[in-house]
Amino acid sequence: MATVSPAAAAPGAAQPAVPAGERGATKVADRVVAKIAAQAAREALRDASTAHTDAHASVTVRRREGRRDFGEARVRVAVELGYPSDIGAQCGAVRRQVTQRVRELAGMSVPEVAVQVERLHAPQMERSGRGRVR
Repeated sequence: MATVSPAAAAPGAAQPAVPAGERGATKVADRVVAKIAAQAAREALRDASTAHTDAHASVTVRRREGRRDFGEARVRVAVELGYPSDIGAQCGAVRRQVTQRVRELAGMSVPEVAVQVERLHAPQMERSGRGRVR
């Protein structure tokens, strides 16, 4: 003869509640992480200079099964910088900001941020509106 627990015997009986943090799953899409990284790079460059800067990012996310964190993101960021500037310092600022913001907003560790400088912008020459000056 099988023994039936009281909870299983009564349909509709209250089951022990599962804590909210243990229900379901959350997955952050790679393109969302790339958008966070690109915006973080722009933030870092905006702080470093007043020149127009642009940034684009791509990421590779490795998810770890059975872990509570959201995995790790390896980030590649392509930037345009003002000229002249301290390129090394600006790339370092980009790496720090991207690492911090991806960790804060996506909950991912960032073991690598590769920064590629695609273009340097020279300051615009003032134009007088009269055409070319010789």
